[in-house]
Amino acid sequence: MNNLPETALRYVPKVTVIGAGNVGSSLAKRLLDTHLANVVLLDVVAGRPQGIALDLTEASGLEMRPQQIIGTNHYGDTADSDVVVVTAGKPRQPGMSRDDLMQVNGQIVVETIKQAIAYSPQAKFVIVTNPLDVMTYLAWQTSGLPAEQVIGMAGILDSARFRTFIAMELNVPPEDVSALVLGGHGDLMVPLPNYASVNGIPLTELLNAPTLDRLVERTRNGGAEIVNLLKTGGAYYAPAASIYWMVEAILMNRHRILPAATYLTGQYGLHDVYIGVPCRIGQQGVESVLELTLSSEQQAALAQSAAAIQANIRKITQTLIEPAQLAMTV
Repeated sequence: MNNLPETALRYVPKVTVIGAGNVGSSLAKRLLDTHLANVVLLDVVAGRPQGIALDLTEASGLEMRPQQIIGTNHYGDTADSDVVVVTAGKPRQPGMSRDDLMQVNGQIVVETIKQAIAYSPQAKFVIVTNPLDVMTYLAWQTSGLPAEQVIGMAGILDSARFRTFIAMELNVPPEDVSALVLGGHGDLMVPLPNYASVNGIPLTELLNAPTLDRLVERTRNGGAEIVNLLKTGGAYYAPAASIYWMVEAILMNRHRILPAATYLTGQYGLHDVYIGVPCRIGQQGVESVLELTLSSEQQAALAQSAAAIQANIRKITQTLIEPAQLAMTV
């Protein structure tokens, strides 16, 4: 008979967070605070992940956290991760678009995926680096993994922003609001007012068209609004919370329906593109894509968003993906 306590017998998942900036360190803390997983925090800057990990470890006794964190500069420490979250990359500065970061962050993502996949070939990968949809496609091609194991985080964040702005406009608690945003994580994202509600009451019954248009536009510029206020970086608390729900859905096999960037093979009339749509997410990654009924205007907007992503995919794959590898993964 095994006399070990139950907690010693329970498997503790391992999550690697690549990039110890504000998003990565905020996510690491949330994973520990909720007792969801042990964490490996990796960064190229010597001392930074180690310092953050030590700080969080020193807090663990006060906060009654049994999960552990290590900070490292070596990919060997990430071996056998269940989930790898990629936040590494250059952040936006005022006046920059997400697409302005494409080339430099593309190089970072390719190198990061090559090293991480070597140590965790069965992991699910969540990509956060901007421009997100393009970087997720690039990560998928580099990894050689099935597309459902590589997911981009954006739709949850964009939907959370839409939800927040609706709540602020109506002076109601955000938890009473349901909202959904499709499309790329950029200026061409597609918020869906007709799929938004407040405690079941359709949003279109509560706000007039000009107000809805204003909230849609603010949602599209939600990231830039924070960048312009901070001046030295972008958002990190809301992105970290959004990543957390994706990681939790995978590790706990929740089968949750969440908006995320996934690979489409004809859904919504779109092919060979990563873009934000409602997905069912569980232990295997993306289990299925849910196809909503869209208006002709919404469908056209989604197609326009996809076309912009595909144009950037063509640019980046020509310079960063080897031809033989490209042929193998497409």
